[in-house]
Amino acid sequence: MKGQVIYASAPTGITDDTLRRALEDAFSDCRDSLKRVLLLVPDYTRYHSDAGKIANIVYHMLSDGCRVDLLEAVGTHFPMTDGQLDAMYGDIPRDRFMAHNWRTDVVRIGRVPAEYVAEVSEGAYTDGIDVEVSRYLYDGYDLILSIGQVVPHEVVGMANHSKNIFVGCGGSAMIGASHVMGAFYGMERMMGRDHTPVRKVFDYAAEHFLKNLPICYALTVTTAPGGDIRLHGLFIGSERSCFERAVALAQEKNLIFVDRPLRKVVAYLDPGEFGSTWVGNKAVYRTRMAIADGGELIVLAPGVETFGEDPANDALIRKYGYCGRERVIELCRTQADLKANLSAAAHLIHGSSDGRFSITYCTKKLTQAEVEGVHFNYMPYDEAVLRYDPAALKPGWNTLPDGEEIYYISNPALGLWADRNRY
Repeated sequence: MKGQVIYASAPTGITDDTLRRALEDAFSDCRDSLKRVLLLVPDYTRYHSDAGKIANIVYHMLSDGCRVDLLEAVGTHFPMTDGQLDAMYGDIPRDRFMAHNWRTDVVRIGRVPAEYVAEVSEGAYTDGIDVEVSRYLYDGYDLILSIGQVVPHEVVGMANHSKNIFVGCGGSAMIGASHVMGAFYGMERMMGRDHTPVRKVFDYAAEHFLKNLPICYALTVTTAPGGDIRLHGLFIGSERSCFERAVALAQEKNLIFVDRPLRKVVAYLDPGEFGSTWVGNKAVYRTRMAIADGGELIVLAPGVETFGEDPANDALIRKYGYCGRERVIELCRTQADLKANLSAAAHLIHGSSDGRFSITYCTKKLTQAEVEGVHFNYMPYDEAVLRYDPAALKPGWNTLPDGEEIYYISNPALGLWADRNRY
């Protein structure tokens, strides 16, 4: 594929016509020779990546003379439902989709040495890491196109590129070790940045173990003011420089700096995207660098009905709760079940404020006992929206009728909010 980079200088973003022409040009040098293509595509929690539109264009561009399969790079998330596939990927036939299973559908392709892991993590994690990826990557495809959004991320610093391979289509060893390494190292030291310890591990694994696979990346940078997707950049290529250019634009578009620490934040989790705290806790970690010590986070979560998106992970969250970084590090030394499920251990850190601010989950489908059992405060959703009505709030600062000032975030997955002094 030909490398392709397009930006939109206009606030309205890249038009559909420009996007289509860019994709046609990118495939112009290989389109006739492709017989089997695999698209690695994100799940519905990345709806606003514009990956669905891109995948649909590519599918119809190639499918007349080429078999095009799509592997849902769901990582530890639930597979997509038929309704989610329809909403995100349109009329692509359902029999072309395969859902990745991070526990069973993987092959081991190498190991990142313990010495390297310890060095890049500054001793936060000192074990070697087995590299596991989906077995479908080795099914003889002429091209593997990984599609997804570059955006600030709690585990790796900036999402996508090889993360889509090693986490989205990875196995439990790499997912667990990378997540807990980042959590032990410290989210605030990584979010919104390239060249983090976890990214260095992914870079090492890509350089040493993916060189023989025909992988190319289609990386997007988007925003969604008012819920409508705006595609600001498309970066197609196999070189790391493609990712670096996307990172620079995402830092411009998706880092939101506040002029003072926030005393009260209200974050809304769209029920179509967020059914668990496993994903919904983006409300916690994407805002933690903006919230004042002693502040409050209110999470409006009408669709959240579970904690983990895997039975074992859900059970561990219910057992230990969101108990904070230092406590989880201690538990990982003594508790065999956490040692064996490091992604869950990392998630317990991600979902905690480490005592800095309070977190109140406002739910319909989880009970007060369940919410408080994992160390969150609880408020019934229907009661919460009487005061904090998403339909009446605008993104950013709002003053309620009684004079209370809040900061409202309509989708915490789309950015990183930070006080400049904490970033």
